[in-house]
Amino acid sequence: MTETITPQINQSEFIFLSTSNGIIIASEDGIIEKINPAGASMLGVTPEQIIGKSVKQAFEANPALVTLFTRTSEQSLDIRLPRRRLAVGIASILADKSRIVILHDVTERRDLESRREALIRAISHDLRNPITGISGFADLVAKFGDLNDQQAKFIARIKQTSNKIHDVIGTLVDLAWIEAGMPMTYQPIQVRDIINKAVKRLVSIAQERKIIIAISVQDPMPIIMGDPERLEQAIYNLLHNAIIYSHPEQSVAIHGWSDNSKVYCSVADKGIGIADDEIGMIFDRMFRSRSEVVRNLPGGGLGLTLARTIVRRHGGDISVSSHFGEGSNFTMTIPTIASDQKSA
Repeated sequence: MTETITPQINQSEFIFLSTSNGIIIASEDGIIEKINPAGASMLGVTPEQIIGKSVKQAFEANPALVTLFTRTSEQSLDIRLPRRRLAVGIASILADKSRIVILHDVTERRDLESRREALIRAISHDLRNPITGISGFADLVAKFGDLNDQQAKFIARIKQTSNKIHDVIGTLVDLAWIEAGMPMTYQPIQVRDIINKAVKRLVSIAQERKIIIAISVQDPMPIIMGDPERLEQAIYNLLHNAIIYSHPEQSVAIHGWSDNSKVYCSVADKGIGIADDEIGMIFDRMFRSRSEVVRNLPGGGLGLTLARTIVRRHGGDISVSSHFGEGSNFTMTIPTIASDQKSA
């Protein structure tokens, strides 16, 4: 019987050769020792062209790549590739003090991010501005027009609808910017302050529905680090939903408290509640309950999505408990500032 002998490679070598990420290894004194097929392809070279050369010789035309190999700690940089492509390079030092750089092609991802930013700008300018104009003209007609009762109702409906569209556009833009990782303005925050601001914005809506807002905040409360405007928006969205989905002449309770490491803010109502088969979907973008009661209420299905996205950007989360027909309780959790951060 003839035995077939096949070459064997170990697992790490197989990963080195087959991964789609580029891998380049240089010795402690900066001589290129290895480059995998993906790395050679990304840089438009063959292994023979650069192995044995110094990092500075091999990558003379790519200063960022040289920088990654010369740093003494782990670092990541954008690396320009041939054919207008872009990679993120991550450098590490191995146990034998050789250096490894891993290249991850992000061309398509960055292109999508650019397209999304362009779309956000277009939505914000080309849609929001005309809607604002329609609302303004409706105000002028209502104030100065000689209208009968039916015409006045039509104008009020135009105003109401334009305001709703304006709010949906604003929420979409906010959500897109936050999901894209746009920077936030982090600063020390007293939770009581942002709760009070959110409540103040909703007093008139609560009064229209004869809803009582009961506020209870632990005193003192630890400081959290966050973007006050964004976190206020998250609380506002939770509280607005609680008011809208509550029965008239009911109460909505907002409660703030803390433990050693987290701050909590809960919003509880005694409204229509959430069905068991829908509770897992309520944070999904554009989700609206199939309930006929909910369909007749205002909302675009984005408020909870935005609130959770904001809170997660702050290292926290939002949980929910609900019983259909009895009400819901949403709890927002945010990490507190450690004692060493307070003194920094």
